[in-house]
Amino acid sequence: MDFYAKLEEALTSDDIAVKEAITLQALAYCNENEVSNKAAFAPKKFIQPSYASKCRIVSPRELPARKDFDTTEGLATLVHAIAHIEYSAIDLALDAVYRFPSMPDKYKCDWLEVAADEIRHYKMLTEILHTLGYAYGDFPVHAGLFDAAEHTAESVLDRMAIIPRYYEASGLDVNPQIMKKLDNKKKNPHVAALLETLQTIYEEEIVHVHKGDKWFKYLCKKEGKEESVYFEILERYNLTTKHRPHINVEARKAAGFACEEILKLGAKECE
Repeated sequence: MDFYAKLEEALTSDDIAVKEAITLQALAYCNENEVSNKAAFAPKKFIQPSYASKCRIVSPRELPARKDFDTTEGLATLVHAIAHIEYSAIDLALDAVYRFPSMPDKYKCDWLEVAADEIRHYKMLTEILHTLGYAYGDFPVHAGLFDAAEHTAESVLDRMAIIPRYYEASGLDVNPQIMKKLDNKKKNPHVAALLETLQTIYEEEIVHVHKGDKWFKYLCKKEGKEESVYFEILERYNLTTKHRPHINVEARKAAGFACEEILKLGAKECE
């Protein structure tokens, strides 16, 4: 297969079936063949996310509040927001393979596996959305993760630090808090389905963050940098001042974070 041309097709398509078919094809190919590093390959810079044709993109301040989970629309806005994160994560995982062809084949297979997981998560969430009477694209979204991918397009070390080790790891902090808020509504079958889906996402995101952690540390070693460069990178991207009311110590430890890092991120204790 023309590995990189197919990845580009998946990245620019807004059709989840196309993304899924190419991801699974590329993953099977990666597991069975040596993938060319394509030294002369120049990945494209995308001017807009693939969901731009489906969704109205607004600034984060313009997004509807997601507090009233007792109404169908309120619950749908929450499901839609999480589905949008998962859709964005599909393209982030594919782009991690497409944009950095000199990385080892194991790296490529890892992120194709992540993309396949994110596709499954997205489909689970959109199925719930449909049972609520809505579809992906019915609510506005922001392009924060697309912007983060663009900002880290020149450095795979920055990409591993910012996407899996910052944004996805932050999801490990937030996900249990959402589940906690929904727990007293689990008699609602839509909420019960969402809780089950969130638990699956939570467990698999620990694995995704761990993959990011592994490749971040691989790159630090390769480039002769201390792992503490993580905080220098966060500072460079203006991500050190964000208030973190809940640090999920156990999940972050399972994903590869050291206690020293977890405490520096704001946790009260870590053993």
